[in-house]
Amino acid sequence: MGHMEIAAILLTILFISLAMGLWVSLALLLMAVSGYWLIDNSQWGNITATISWGSIADWKLAPLPMFIWMGEILFRSGLSKNLFDGLSVWLNRIPGKLFHVNTLSCGIFAAVSGSSAATVATVGNITLPQLKRLGYRESFAIGGLGGSGTLGLLIPPSIMMIIYGVAAEVSVSRLFMAGVLPGILLIVLFMGYTAVYCWLNPEAVPQEASENAQDNKVKATLKLLPVVLLIIAVLGSIYTGLASPIEASGLGVLGALVLTRIEGSLDFATFCEGLMAAVRTTAMLLFIIVTASVLTNAMGFIGLPRALANVVADMDLSLGMLIVMLTLLFIVLGCFLDGISVILLTTATILPMVQAAGIDPLWFGIYLVLVVEMSQITPPVGFNLFVLQSLTGRDLLQIARYTLPFFLLMMLAIVLLWFFPEIATWLPTTMTEAQ
Repeated sequence: MGHMEIAAILLTILFISLAMGLWVSLALLLMAVSGYWLIDNSQWGNITATISWGSIADWKLAPLPMFIWMGEILFRSGLSKNLFDGLSVWLNRIPGKLFHVNTLSCGIFAAVSGSSAATVATVGNITLPQLKRLGYRESFAIGGLGGSGTLGLLIPPSIMMIIYGVAAEVSVSRLFMAGVLPGILLIVLFMGYTAVYCWLNPEAVPQEASENAQDNKVKATLKLLPVVLLIIAVLGSIYTGLASPIEASGLGVLGALVLTRIEGSLDFATFCEGLMAAVRTTAMLLFIIVTASVLTNAMGFIGLPRALANVVADMDLSLGMLIVMLTLLFIVLGCFLDGISVILLTTATILPMVQAAGIDPLWFGIYLVLVVEMSQITPPVGFNLFVLQSLTGRDLLQIARYTLPFFLLMMLAIVLLWFFPEIATWLPTTMTEAQ
């Protein structure tokens, strides 16, 4: 049986499994076992056990549960509401007014969460009811939140970057540094589009001043300080070399616990809720990491990565066309798989081909996270769409239509990243040289 026939069978198994509602991790494991069976490998049980342990017995994954826990703590605190109150008084006089609170709140919360879904849920619970009550166009508020929520994957500390760094053997600290300027670029693009949209559609924004407009700006700014200081402590310790990502993640959890305790929202019940939520999320992610690693190993036995690399090499694509083809591939995969599965499923296969083409793995990591961000708002398996559906009760395809402009803006960011790769590589290079 040829490589293409095996690939077609395995993809059919994947799509049928997902359509039947099987967990993504179990669908990946079923694909792997089927692959071993198709090539008559009787040692698949021993191989699976060995690969499963090796894929998660890595200290580089240690920041993963800690950053998730930090986000869960803040999710249950009153600090997220302070973001809305603190930002609103500064944004009321610019085009788009409080629509920008979505983008900036997501950007700030992403820097202390690392999770896209947690960012959307936390910020959405605060901003959507407030914007609706004040008379802002709900469809644009939903679309803006869905797009801005993807910043949780790009702005460090990012769970996706940790997983890519482990899979591709790229420094997580350098990936964190590389994500800063692309994250700022996305924030600027989102805010610029919001301003233009509201200038062309003035009826989308209430013309009277917000009730927060006259608040004392110093008092409002002080509400932002706790979260901002936590960001500086976590990321600053990594960028200056004072702490590794593992140590910084512990510092982040400790800081979040202290801040929520001072703020008054931390008690034993919320502590346990946050801890158990972090355990559940981490267990789910590790299960996906294990099964994706087993599948990647099965693909290696079958020879699919080598066959795919040969097919692409025979096509004699330019670098630009290679990125276009990979972007289309990742977007299609993102329609059916979550972002972590896309990264783990493709990194081992694609990265050797990308490196052979002369593409920097650091740059490719940021590009890959950007494309995975786009998949967070593509049906039918866009995680942000599911979160927004639970928050608003709207139809999934309707929410996807609201987020479409932000999907296109992320596509523009990828184009800019291609023509100006220094957006991703300048900061880690400069910081490494300074150290």
